[in-house]
Order: sequence, then C-alpha cells, then structure tokens
Amino acid sequence: MRLSPRIVVPLLAALLVVAGLFTYFWFELHGAAYLANQSAHQPGSTLLASDFERAQNADEPITNGTDRALLHLRQGDLFALEGDYKSAEQEYRASVDAQGGLPALKKLAEAQLQRREMDALRSTLDQMKSNGAAVEDILLFNVLIDLRTGELEQAKTLLAQAGDSPQKHYGLAILSIIQGNNDAAKTELALVANGWEPTLRTYAGILQDAYSEFALFPESRDIHLETLLAHALAEVQECEIALPILADVTKKQDDYRDAWIVQGYCELTTERYDRALSSLERAYALDPEKPEIQYFLGRTYAALNDPHNATTFLQYALKNGFQPENEVRRMIAVEAQISGDLPMALDQLRSLATASGADLPSIANYVKVALQLQNFDEASKTAQNAVKKWPDDAQSYDILGWTLAAQKNKTDAETAFEKALQLDPTLDDAKQNLLNLGAAK
Repeated sequence: MRLSPRIVVPLLAALLVVAGLFTYFWFELHGAAYLANQSAHQPGSTLLASDFERAQNADEPITNGTDRALLHLRQGDLFALEGDYKSAEQEYRASVDAQGGLPALKKLAEAQLQRREMDALRSTLDQMKSNGAAVEDILLFNVLIDLRTGELEQAKTLLAQAGDSPQKHYGLAILSIIQGNNDAAKTELALVANGWEPTLRTYAGILQDAYSEFALFPESRDIHLETLLAHALAEVQECEIALPILADVTKKQDDYRDAWIVQGYCELTTERYDRALSSLERAYALDPEKPEIQYFLGRTYAALNDPHNATTFLQYALKNGFQPENEVRRMIAVEAQISGDLPMALDQLRSLATASGADLPSIANYVKVALQLQNFDEASKTAQNAVKKWPDDAQSYDILGWTLAAQKNKTDAETAFEKALQLDPTLDDAKQNLLNLGAAK
C-alpha cells in the first residue's frame, strides 16, 4: 500500500530548520529566536508557508545602527531556509569577519557541515573552542563528521567517552538509524525529547513522528519506514544520512515516487545537481502534475545554469498551486532576469511587491526592474509609497533616490540619499549613489 499523505507533504519543510543543529542557542546574539515556533511541529502539516513568512518578517527591521554581523547572520539564515548553503556560508563568513563571535562561528560550521567541507569545518571548530564553545556542541559536530564520512567506529568511540547530554543521545540516535537499529534509535530519541536542548528536542520529535506514522500501518513494508525516516532526516538537515537509505529504497522499488522526491531534494541541497536532476526527472515521470516536483526541478535547472528550463518548471509549479507562492514567484523573477526576460521578471516582482505583508527588499527588486524597463511612473509611485509606509527606514529613501536619479532629478535624488544616510550612516548603497551623483561629502 502507499504511504499516508504525510510522506508526500511538500518537502520544503526540510528548509525550515534554519541552518542547523544549534539555531535556538545561536540566536542569543539577537535575543529570541525568530523561528522558535518550530517547536510546535505537527506531523502531517505543511510548515514552510507560515515559517518562511515568519522568517521574512522576523523581529524588527534592519535599520540604522544595526550590527553588520547580525545583518549577515540573518541573511545567511534566509539562504539556509532555501537550502542554499553556499550563499549561507558566505553570509556567515562575513558575519564572523564582522566580529560576530561564537554565534556566527556556529552557523558557519553548520553550513560547512551541510556542504561537506570537512577540513574547513575542523578549522572552524578550533575557532569555536577558542571562543568558549560548549564541549557538548563540539562533540556533536565531530560525531556528525564521522557519521557522514562513514567513520562509524570512531563516532562510537567519541560517544562512549562523552558525558551524558542531549547531544550525545542525539548522536547515538542517528548512529542507530544508520545501523538499522530502530529500537535503540527510539530509546535515544526519547531521551533527547526529554532533554534540555530545545533544537534537538524538536529534531527528536520529527524523527519520532516517522516511527509513529509507520506504526499506524503495521502491514507496511520496511521500505516505507526507511522513506519516512529519510524524509524526517531531510527535515533535520541530515541529508547525507538520508541518501544511502533512499538509494536502498529506490533500488528495491523503482516506482516509489515519494522516495525519488526526497532523494532529489537531498541531492539538490547537497549540491549534487546532476544526480538531483536524474532523481527528480524520475519522480516527474511518475507524477508530472505534482507542483513540488516541478518546483524542485526548476531549482535544479537554475543550479545547472539553465534559466529557460528553470522558469518553465517554476511556472508549472506556480500554476499548479505550489506554496508558498511568493517563493516560487521570487525564483521565477530571478531566472527571468538571468535569461533577459525583464517583462516576465517585472510581472512576478509586481506580485511580490503588492502582496499583503510585502517588505522593502521585495519593493526594491521591483523598482530596480521597473527602472530598467523605464516604467518611471510605476517606479516613482511605488518608491513614494515605500517612504510613506517606512518613514524611518533608510532603505525606503534609498529606493526613492534611485527613481529620482533615473529620471535625472539630481537635486531631489541627493536629498533622498542624504536622508537615507542620516537614518543609517552605514548604508553603502546610498553612499555609492551619492558618489555616482558627484555629491560625495
């Protein structure tokens, strides 16, 4: 029999766990974690839409005086939400360079772990130790390195020597899953779920849900449990562990659509793009109408620098009701710009800029393309509305300055850029625009 709908819920839930194993602790730099509501994970729910919107509107807007390290940290989190760990790593590195300290180092380590940059990760772990990282945190990173590189005996030794902690039990749970020892895995997950580390409690709950789901169908085959576990592992950022499990599933049952979807997603987010394309094409052949498959195919083509096919599949996904709609529209706009189809990009950006809860970055992207197409009235009206809505945000005046400068209104453009710099003296874009106008102070 087929699995319940939970398995086919959009795999974008895997994007929701922002940049790794210690997210809740790492947000101590900024106060409360803006994704703390993830602890309310419910099995069978589609989490991406609400959590992605929460992340986009997290906390207070970045305005004047905001620490550069925090700015890069938050931008990295948004890239991680999308599974773009290459860009996330760059932002976290910039946060480290801006004196972001241990929070930035931890997130950088997580991005490096996702990208299999083990030598760089070990160097980052040394920096974390120098900055006072908890022994338990270092332990779990080292265990995950060993598990991902096949050094199971070494991982066992590290865990056997470690003191009791949620990190130790989580490592033991992942090791047990790899070894197919599900009873031991459930025992260790129960200990993690009752432990003191909040992110690992959430992760344990996600993995426990896979076992609970399988228990509802005692007549199901073992490959159904393997696929449920692989899906859960993808959600907790353990695609490296999930992929060998999925390879076994698809070898046993070549027409298992859901396994091919999870496998394609994991190959995509771990930058195995050719393999992701093959897996997702197999899933598409089995179910050409499923918008999640179309979306991931679009992302894969984008990663392979094929904007034509990327926009084609992304448009299919949009037409078939992919959620969150804003995310697929944003990607269509990016790929349309790459391929030179600015009218298509403008249509998508207009929808994003006029949507309920639209933010300044969305409006900025819309105005830039409108100006490229010389839609000056449209751009000016949007920029003026942004200033009215966000009168204390430097970026709104920066956007207004662009529109005025594009229309050769140098005096008013200078005034707008100067106002932006009054609100945020660190806004590099406004500084550069003033220089371009020949108005450097």
